[in-house]
Amino acid sequence: MNGLSTMPNTLTIRTPDDGHLHLRDGAFLASVLPHTCERFARAVVMPNLDPPLTAVEQVLNYRKRILDLCPASATFEPWMTLYLHVGTRPQDIIQSAEEPSIVGAKLYPQGVTTGAASNVTDPLRLLPVFEAMAQSGMPLLVHAEDPDPATDPFEREARFIEKALMPLCRALPGLRIVFEHVTTRLGVEFVRSEARRMAATITVHHLLFDRRALFAGGLRPHLYCLPLPKSEVDQKALLEAATGGEPSFFLGTDSAPHPRSRKECACSAAGIYSAHAAIELYAEVFEAAGRLERLEAFASQFAAEFYGKPLNSGRITLERDPWQVPDHFAFAGEELVPLRAGGRVAWRLTRRATEV
Repeated sequence: MNGLSTMPNTLTIRTPDDGHLHLRDGAFLASVLPHTCERFARAVVMPNLDPPLTAVEQVLNYRKRILDLCPASATFEPWMTLYLHVGTRPQDIIQSAEEPSIVGAKLYPQGVTTGAASNVTDPLRLLPVFEAMAQSGMPLLVHAEDPDPATDPFEREARFIEKALMPLCRALPGLRIVFEHVTTRLGVEFVRSEARRMAATITVHHLLFDRRALFAGGLRPHLYCLPLPKSEVDQKALLEAATGGEPSFFLGTDSAPHPRSRKECACSAAGIYSAHAAIELYAEVFEAAGRLERLEAFASQFAAEFYGKPLNSGRITLERDPWQVPDHFAFAGEELVPLRAGGRVAWRLTRRATEV
């Protein structure tokens, strides 16, 4: 079973990697980093800080801040990313590709999410940069949503595939791409059609619920994220892709912390915090699908293989021991409301990623 060891009520797998993670910075970073270090050996860290990480030196300085704040017993390794913008040059890609800790460059079309207010509206304007990425082998990590404000928010992924990804794939067949947090059946099918050079991350929250959950009993700001959850049909397509054992799909939490004051307000920030129970919640999803034996490959193998990294040597252990998620966590003097706050999680982490 691909290294998976199971006993009744116990699950031991190779220590997983998080293929898409937001850690913020400063005191906010210090508040959330331990949750990831407990569960993951490595994570692809997003660069949309304020200001964004547009230069290699900025990326490396941020990596140092992360490592300085890791718990003393942790062996966590951040995989870093460069923020693409209108001023990015091919030389920036060449320089980034020479840094082993930088695994890709991230494209946020203008206005599609946190930290993208001043970015490009037409990604194809960066074609010389993408050409340098194809030549160097550096993957393009893309938030695949159309930035046109006239586009229906639930149709942004489909429109981006049509307007940007399809032309880009035709223009640069050698460019490797990570379709971040895929949310639609169309997106899943597109990734499969480009499987020789494209992969996708799938979040646990898009696996757990569809768009109806946003409005269950009223508007749920702590379930608001971008890209938005889609239909039940789309959710089922994500479940099949995640649990189907396909190497093109791997774990990426997109855990994105915001203080309560930025969520419960007139204009809520987009993002769901899941790092506190991420691997436990993925275990719930895989168990419900009757495919728990496939969790290890999805969580601990496929991302490493895509990025050309060795598999982790450590193990984590989960036990079937339901526990209650706190209503909130401390967050640099504010409150952070996590996914499933006040609710119960079926699996409990008992052997952590820091133990090898």
